[in-house]
Amino acid sequence: MEERWFAKIISEANHLTRTAKTATRDLSADAELPSRLRLAITRMARRLRQETGSDLGPSQVAALATLEVHGPMSPSELAERERIKRPTATRILKGLAMAGLAVRISDPDDGRSAIVSVTPEGRALVRKLRQRKTAYLATRMRKLPAKDVETLARAADLLEQMLEGERT
Repeated sequence: MEERWFAKIISEANHLTRTAKTATRDLSADAELPSRLRLAITRMARRLRQETGSDLGPSQVAALATLEVHGPMSPSELAERERIKRPTATRILKGLAMAGLAVRISDPDDGRSAIVSVTPEGRALVRKLRQRKTAYLATRMRKLPAKDVETLARAADLLEQMLEGERT
């Protein structure tokens, strides 16, 4: 069963590669494509989260990874980067601090605010979670024909381009 949903992702990626060559795409011709792609991406993301074997929730893992990549920041900055509300970011950061994965210090420029950074334990956990997820994907990809792996590489490029378009 696991191979079936992965095959669907490959199918979607193949379809995207063929249609990406057209400058404009009339989605009415394949109205189900966005829905199918959303479902495949959602399922893959869920499966990757399951691979972590961590007690942290997805929002906590995302916040920890953001802190690890972008360095110390205020709860407001984290909220902006993660596209969540500040009270949610504060709650997530409190949980990470209680778990010893992040530490809060007073903002030297504004004593009313705090700066949060990842602890060495948090950094090690992020590294471990990334390795597990990458190993899961690598194992599955090794079973695919080279042409399908190339298609996934192209699909990754396209998805990254779509996400970059949102940031501008």
